[in-house]
Amino acid sequence: MKTSEKHKILGALGIQPENAGASTGNKWLRSKGNKLPSYSPVDGKLIASVLATDSHTYNQVIESAHRAFLAWRMWPAPKRGEVVRQIGEALRKHKEPLAKLVSYEMGKSYQEGLGEVQEMIDICDFAVGLSRQLYGLTMHSERPQHRMYEQWHPLGITGIITAFNFPVAVWSWNAMIAWVCGNSCVWKPSEKTPLCSLACQHIIQQVFSANQVPEGVSCIINGGAEAGQWLAADERVPLVSATGSVRMGKAVGAVVAARLGRALLELGGNNAIIITEHANLDLAIRAAVFGAVGTAGQRCTTTRRLIVHHKVYGTVKKKLKKAYSQLRIGNPLDPSNHVGPLIDKQAVENYLQALKEIRAAGGRFVAEGGVLQGKGYESGCYVQPAIAEVKNEWPIVQQETFAPILYLIKYETLEEAIALQNGVKQGLSSAIMTNHVQEMEAFLSHAGSDCGIANVNIGTSGAEIGGAFGGEKETGGGRESGSDAWKAYMRRQTNTINYGNTLPLAQGIKFDV
Repeated sequence: MKTSEKHKILGALGIQPENAGASTGNKWLRSKGNKLPSYSPVDGKLIASVLATDSHTYNQVIESAHRAFLAWRMWPAPKRGEVVRQIGEALRKHKEPLAKLVSYEMGKSYQEGLGEVQEMIDICDFAVGLSRQLYGLTMHSERPQHRMYEQWHPLGITGIITAFNFPVAVWSWNAMIAWVCGNSCVWKPSEKTPLCSLACQHIIQQVFSANQVPEGVSCIINGGAEAGQWLAADERVPLVSATGSVRMGKAVGAVVAARLGRALLELGGNNAIIITEHANLDLAIRAAVFGAVGTAGQRCTTTRRLIVHHKVYGTVKKKLKKAYSQLRIGNPLDPSNHVGPLIDKQAVENYLQALKEIRAAGGRFVAEGGVLQGKGYESGCYVQPAIAEVKNEWPIVQQETFAPILYLIKYETLEEAIALQNGVKQGLSSAIMTNHVQEMEAFLSHAGSDCGIANVNIGTSGAEIGGAFGGEKETGGGRESGSDAWKAYMRRQTNTINYGNTLPLAQGIKFDV
């Protein structure tokens, strides 16, 4: 990207990184932390640097967030929803420059960047409606002249730790819901994509100022793992929502649990598509290719494994090889390209190590991988998507490699296919491609997929915000975004009201004085 275009994008989003790092909303705090550079994997160039948050500044942020919560929780929920509605409108106005920044800083295609910002807009729309639907229940009491009901109250500060692959959308899934519920938020973005957080805060600031939202409702702490550790260990933060690797999630979960806090974890996936003999193969191939190479294989919902019926295995392999040969890899801001770069050279090393382990285990490559070199690939982060025939039980197949590597596995019976699908430690997303009703229903039954997401005739990637998002097993068990995921951001309270003049006890207990 030309320097002039980069400055135009940063200017349109109000980013002034030399003064940035930590924020309480309208205020940017001067931190004494180290510089945190952001390099684009697109061309390897430095975009800008921010300041990592130091411990003193972190405490200022948390204190501001707590003060803001005490005031914000008293705003009527529909009024909080109106603020979020305006955030959605502001995001619509900034959609193109924010999408370009996401694409340039993270490396996903511009179309995917636009889709990510649209997810933010969609969750704003969802949260606006939710602000009038934070429902409790009423219950009949066993005692005469008594009424029982339950209601939901905001928790306090919501800590949000996000990963580089969705540098803005996942934050919005949490923040918009938490805000209409009455919480304040402290966001620790990935140290690999800090500029996206500055852009979002600038957009939020304008809306919050116009509505006189308390300072501290929207806070940012940029930094490395240490900043995330502060959030996890802080008793002033009742809920920590963390998205990232299983390793990171286990560490965060253990620290939060030790103080009896709440952790909402959305971790790794090892997602599979089952292609049965009754599948529409053209549909299946399109779903598999996008699922495997979209975002260069760096989605938690990326299709890692393709479990194919032996009768159509050869045909599927042939069609996949042809489709992969037509992929265009390059600058993600060029709309003619399908696949952009990996996030950094460490990700490339992890990719190459996985290819090495596949060969050592006896895997056969249908599409060879490798690092791309030459004009347009100077950053060293562009790789060739690979396809390998493997065994499901191999250690390399059992783990998640955050790169475009697709594993082909053959099966004979549907029971075997479902067992293969479930035979990994992760449990995020899954899919079956079939036009056979019995196969669909078996896949969705109690004995079917053990994942948090189970799809029929669509791929593993591209979840809508209306459904709760998350998974089971080592994926963490948390749920974000739609449905009733809002309950994770609130505390439930059961209330009993005696409107009579006597004091009968439950269970018929007698206690006369």
